[in-house]
Amino acid sequence: MKREDFPILENKNLIYFDNAATTLKPNCVIQAMNDYFCYYTSNIHRGSYDTAIVTDYLYDSARQVVQEFVHASSPREVVFTSGTTHSINLVVLGYMKYHLQAGDEVLLSKSEHASNILPWFRLVEEIGICIRYIPLDDNYSLTYDAVLSAVTEKTKVISLAHVTNVIGDVRDISSIGKLCREKNILFHVDGAQSIPHMPIDFLRDSIDFLSFSGHKMCGPTGVGVLVAKEELLKEMVPVFYGGGMNLSFDSQGHYLLKEVPVLFEAGTPAIAEVLGLKAAIEYLSSIGLDVIMQYEKELKAYFVSKLEDIEGIIFYNKDSDSGILSFNIEGVSSVDVAKYLNSFHICVRAGNHCSKMLKEDMVIPSTVRAGLYFYNTKEEIDLFVSALKNCQRVFKIVSE
Repeated sequence: MKREDFPILENKNLIYFDNAATTLKPNCVIQAMNDYFCYYTSNIHRGSYDTAIVTDYLYDSARQVVQEFVHASSPREVVFTSGTTHSINLVVLGYMKYHLQAGDEVLLSKSEHASNILPWFRLVEEIGICIRYIPLDDNYSLTYDAVLSAVTEKTKVISLAHVTNVIGDVRDISSIGKLCREKNILFHVDGAQSIPHMPIDFLRDSIDFLSFSGHKMCGPTGVGVLVAKEELLKEMVPVFYGGGMNLSFDSQGHYLLKEVPVLFEAGTPAIAEVLGLKAAIEYLSSIGLDVIMQYEKELKAYFVSKLEDIEGIIFYNKDSDSGILSFNIEGVSSVDVAKYLNSFHICVRAGNHCSKMLKEDMVIPSTVRAGLYFYNTKEEIDLFVSALKNCQRVFKIVSE
């Protein structure tokens, strides 16, 4: 599906299954960025000449594209960041730091990415919040019932990935959002692994803060988004100060800041990257996220059915509803599997995938992760499986 749109796939030998780490880039994204560099390079919100006016229009219109994509209320609820990590740090250090106090509970899970763990550790150190981890089930997934059971009178925030990056379980954020609204709990969703693959509705799902990255959704690296309710953004403190986010300042230390969302975009932003992100969103929308989601489910089911024929394979999430598949081969390290597959030009990820606490429940140090996307094919899966079926002798050698 749409493989002709990706110039890197003109290399017929490449089989790219590392889409949970970053995705490939289509021509329209590359062209949007090249056009900026070639035809109207300028800063934003500073110039009154023709090319600057074009840049202002394209940059500002990108907010509306994001707003419509996630079904937020207004473009004013869209803040451009450098990625999911930046977005979550902005939520934690710009908002939560000033609205939580010692003893307040924040609910996380042990399968969260480092980006949704480490910033909260800062608040434990700085103001004494209490982090509690919602238990995972026997499949290392998180259920709504587990969330419901974990909530106490002290729970002030629930911060969870919509789809986790190792197990790939799809959380019921609609039900969790409704619970948060009923209990007056703030709800942050890490959408890095879901936004590229399935529809999400910021309003319907009662989300307060939504973070995601461009590079996992066919867009450029170095750009991401924080979508937040406007009333919450107005209570948020900027983490960075400088040009572009102030109205005035003087030598006496007096200063006035601009309104949201540019209040949180100090300095020259990643203009070309924002335009690339806009193109990526329009591209994904033209395909249809429902179509992408269904195709990935079919592709994963086919993948699992083929891998089940391989001796010694250990699945960790074959029944999850995302396109992420994590596995090991008995007696062989995940890194050795990845290196072996690389000899066939097959790209997978090996390791703990920035989810370092999950091993406490899984009791394994690392896994092989294959992340599927709409441009992957059953033929690529057949080549992947064929490589693994013929490798037992190699695995014995590398494991000795």
